[in-house]
Amino acid sequence: MRTSLLLRSVLAAVLMSVAFASGAGALEVGQKAPDFALNGTDGKPVKLSDLTAKGPVVLYTFIAAFTPT
Repeated sequence: MRTSLLLRSVLAAVLMSVAFASGAGALEVGQKAPDFALNGTDGKPVKLSDLTAKGPVVLYTFIAAFTPT
């Protein structure tokens, strides 16, 4: 459960970083994402390469989660 929460927070941070990065281009289907590190909920850095070493990583978003309803 804790790993799931950590992954969700890291993924949310990634999506926000990508969404607001200036000059960031979208990846094409099949392209590898560049390696990056962001702080997890515990404040420790989590690297994409560390996560992919354990298996596939899926980035997803719930846009409505960041908007008032």
